[in-house]
Amino acid sequence: MERGTHYRWDDIPKERMTDVIDRRFVTADRIMLAQVFLKKGAVVQTHTHESEQVTYIIEGALRLWLGEDGEEFTVRAGEVLTIPSNVPHRAEALEDTVDVDVFSPPRQDWLDGTDAYLRQK
Repeated sequence: MERGTHYRWDDIPKERMTDVIDRRFVTADRIMLAQVFLKKGAVVQTHTHESEQVTYIIEGALRLWLGEDGEEFTVRAGEVLTIPSNVPHRAEALEDTVDVDVFSPPRQDWLDGTDAYLRQK
């Protein structure tokens, strides 16, 4: 029988992606949970991934563009946006923002460091 694993966010160091984006995450076999910290004006370039994504804004606000037509959403503290598998999307922080992202399956590009889109300014 497998056992669970207990984590404390404060024990997981933040990973600096750019001068305006930090993150930390935990992963299990079929799911990944991440905290993403974006300073106002931070941009996450257009990208896609196999993982379904649920984005929950804890503080601040993000403007996101989804799909080939760039449908625009503004997601604020206390709100959630779901992003289906393989849908192109990008984001801009309208304020200093903390979001929690859930991915299923876990993001292989985050695990192996091939997430160059997130390391661009």
